[in-house]
Order: sequence, then structure tokens, then C-alpha cells
Amino acid sequence: MATYKKRGFKPKNKEEEIALDEQNSTTAEVFSTLDESASKTEAWVSKNQNYILGVIVAVAVGILGYLAYNQFIQKPKEASAANELYYPQQYFEQAMANETAKDSLLNLSLNGAEGKYGFLDIIEEYSGTKAANLASYSAGMAYLNQQNYQEAIAYLEQFSSDDAILGALAKGAIGDAFSQLDQNEDALDYYDKAIAHGTNDFTTPKYLYKAGIIAMELGYNERAATYFERIKEEFPTAQQANNIDALIGSVN
Repeated sequence: MATYKKRGFKPKNKEEEIALDEQNSTTAEVFSTLDESASKTEAWVSKNQNYILGVIVAVAVGILGYLAYNQFIQKPKEASAANELYYPQQYFEQAMANETAKDSLLNLSLNGAEGKYGFLDIIEEYSGTKAANLASYSAGMAYLNQQNYQEAIAYLEQFSSDDAILGALAKGAIGDAFSQLDQNEDALDYYDKAIAHGTNDFTTPKYLYKAGIIAMELGYNERAATYFERIKEEFPTAQQANNIDALIGSVN
């Protein structure tokens, strides 16, 4: 408990006088130590003030530089990249709707035409933008539709998204590419990643079904049953649930 000296206090005896002297001595030592520490701090600051100011200036310049870069370089770059992405995306959508000209339209989406960038140009010229990230996804899907599976895997692996559906589709497409290359272990791994990416009524039953089929081919019947049973329990109205009882029966 702290002890306070009352105004006009006088010690009644020798012992109180000694105790008071010790208290005053201790207090004086504390203040002396504080004064000494403050003096050392002031001396250090004085000695290193140029360094301290340099650090402050560097931090300020860094912050201002980041803000300026974001405002005057990154934002215009994002806008320009988004505009460029429109043209190859049109070719890609046309390719999906036109089986006859599909391959040539996919080539146009990848490499561009009439002075307009393709997906590959956008990835190279606008690296680090959202449009370049989306272009990686579209390029991967274009290569997948061209049955160029190695390139499809390479570009789809560059794509990242927190979106439950789009992110799952990218991982599932990598699984499809590995499946076409007869690398079923890798395919199953990516179907699992697609399933884990986000639960929804579209991609989850789709990749549970594909994972179950691949697991059956690999001889993992117990694992396959787990995928199929999840479809039956969680997604009974999904298309993949139509023949699910027969599949469950075949692996049990």
C-alpha cells in the first residue's frame, strides 16, 4: 500500500525517523533513475534524430507513393484491362454457342484479332489486375475445350477467386483436365478441392458426382460411397441424384 507524507508530519520516535529517511531515500533514487533514463533517451534521440527523421520521411513517402500508384497507375490500368477483356470474352461466348466454328473462335479469344487483345495478351500486358486474373480462367477454359489439357491446367492454376462458384469451377476444370490425361489421383485431388471451396447447389453435387466416379475407377469404393451418399442426403433434387441409389448400391 502506498504511503503518503502528511503535511507537518513529524516522527514520534527514532524508528519512525529512520523509516521516513529510508522512504525519502528510495523516492529520491526512483526519481534519479527516471531522470537518468530520460536524459539517456533525450541524448539518444538527439544523436539519432537524422535517422529518426529519415525513417519517418521514408514511411510517409511510401504511403504517399502507394496512394499515388493506386490512384494514377493501378486504377487506370484496371479500367483499361477490363475494357480489353470484353472483346476476347465475346469470341469465347460465341465459341460455346457455335460447335462448327468453335475451335477457330477459341483461337481468336486466346490470341486476339483485328488489333484487339486476346486472353493471353491481357495476362501478359496487364499482370496483377483483376482482368488478367479472369483472363487466366478464360484462357484455361478455352484450352480445356480445345483438349489442350496441359495448357488448361497451367492457366487455371494461375487463377484465384474467393467466389464459391467460380473458384470451384476452376478447380473442378483442373480435375477434368487431369482426368482426360488419365491422371486420376490428381483429378480426384482437384475435385476434392472444388468440393471444399464452397458449398452450393450447382458445383457441389457436380463435383461430388465426378469425385465418386473417379474414386470408383481407382477402386476406392468406400470413398466413392461417401461422395454419393452426400449427394443423396444434401442435394436430393440435383440432377446428379437421379441414379444415386444405383451408384451407392454398386460400391457397397
